[in-house]
Parts: sequence; structure tokens; C-alpha cells
Amino acid sequence: MDDYELIDSGNGRKLERFGSFILDRPCAQAVWSPSRLSEWDCADASFSRKDGLKWQGRDNLPSSWKVTIHGVRMKLATTNFGHLGVFPETRTIWDQIRNSIKLANEKHSNPIHFLNLFAYSGGATLAAAQGGAHCCHVDASKGMVQWARENAELNDLNQHPIRWIVDDVNKFLQREQRRGNQYDAILLDPPSFGRGKKGELYKIEQTLIETLSLVEAVLSENPVFVYLTSHTPGFTPIVLNNLLRKYFSTGAIKSGEMLLTVAEKVLPVPSGAWARWQPE
Repeated sequence: MDDYELIDSGNGRKLERFGSFILDRPCAQAVWSPSRLSEWDCADASFSRKDGLKWQGRDNLPSSWKVTIHGVRMKLATTNFGHLGVFPETRTIWDQIRNSIKLANEKHSNPIHFLNLFAYSGGATLAAAQGGAHCCHVDASKGMVQWARENAELNDLNQHPIRWIVDDVNKFLQREQRRGNQYDAILLDPPSFGRGKKGELYKIEQTLIETLSLVEAVLSENPVFVYLTSHTPGFTPIVLNNLLRKYFSTGAIKSGEMLLTVAEKVLPVPSGAWARWQPE
């Protein structure tokens, strides 16, 4: 059984179950009315951005707990920004990455090399590893890379060939290009705004173009896919589609919304956009 469930949403909030715990958190997209009002009283804790960033009921939760989401075991913990260490809207992308790499490995004599940029707590990295890829996991946050390594241990992948890199993504890609290192499958999930390892500024409107140019430069001659995802308002599926088309003029591009979904009669919640390029 999957340990994630979207229970309800509405009035700018979402109610979710992560394992044994139910959390009530902000969701600006949920402008409709809730459908299951009685369920909201069951929340173990809630997070608000009104009058500062604040948890209520945080003491009801352990310092960390473990869940399994779409075949990936993850450590969760509440952060001061209301995050938990996983974005459930990406879980179907994990499935697609895992399956695509499995199929590609059946056709290639050498293992597929997967690069995860802005890699956070490693859900996609671990899904790719489960598919048999040799992985490179890059994030500017030392703490998040350590969190991802802990997740690798939870999935018995601590001995799997995964490079764990703490660095500014564009600087890393520049070095990989100079070294001639290439990757068959690449995922990038750039932040709206971020800082690199040494305080380098990343603003998606200004910096993503350079990142995509560098991604193109390190893509192998036998590519499997390039995934571009975003939680930045205004970066719609069409915007991501157009960005990939600028760098990959041939091949097929599909795009769509990342959604929080669950059982019938619970409204899906749009939570960002994705686009995927694959060769013909």
C-alpha cells in the first residue's frame, strides 16, 4: 500500500496523509471549497504562512518517520518552510524514469547513466537506481544531499553506483563538459530562486537558459530522455515544452501538469509542470 494519500483540498489548503500522519498545509491552487469537511479535524498538525512561517501541532509528530511512495522508501521530517522531504506530485515521474531506464538497459550493453540536477532528497535518483542506472545526484545543499544518502540506505542502495555531489548545478555542468563526461538520461527541477554551494545566485528566468544549454552539451549520443520540471508560477507545460524544443529540435516532446491525485471523487490538485524530451 502506498503511504501517501491526498484526502481533500480547498480554501487554499490541502489535507494529506503521509504514513500514519495527516497534515494540513497551504495550497494556493486549491481555490475551490473542500469536499470532505469532517476529515480536516483529523489533522495531526498544520502549517501556515500567515503571520510568518509556523507549524501548529508539530509536537504531535516524531522528529522523522519513514514512508514508501511508489516503491521508494523515504525519510520525512517537518522543516521550518513547511516541507517534508518529498514532493508527492513527482511520484508518477519516478515511475516513468524507473521504467524508461529498465527498458533502455535491455537495449544497451552498458548501464544507463542518469543525472539528477537540483536533486533534493533523491526520490528520482533512487527510482533511476532501482531501474538499474548508474546515477549522479547534484544539489547545492549539503544537508539535502545527506538526506538523500540516508534515503538510499533505506532502499538498500547505499552500495549502488551513485555519485553524491554538493555543488552549484551550472558550475558542475561546466566541469563535466570540460571533462567530456556525458549522461544518457537527465532530470532537472530548477528552483524559482536559489543559492549555490558558494552563494551563487540562481533565478530561473535568467539562469535556466544556461542550464539547458549545458544539459544539451553533456547529453550522450544515445540519449534516453531529458525531463524538465518546475514549480514556478507561470512556467506552464507549454513554456517547458518550448524551452526543451529550443535545445532539442528533433525527437518527441510531451508535457503536462504535475498533479496530486488520489481516489475517485477527490479533486486533483495541480502542483507544477513537466516536459519530457525523447529521441525519435
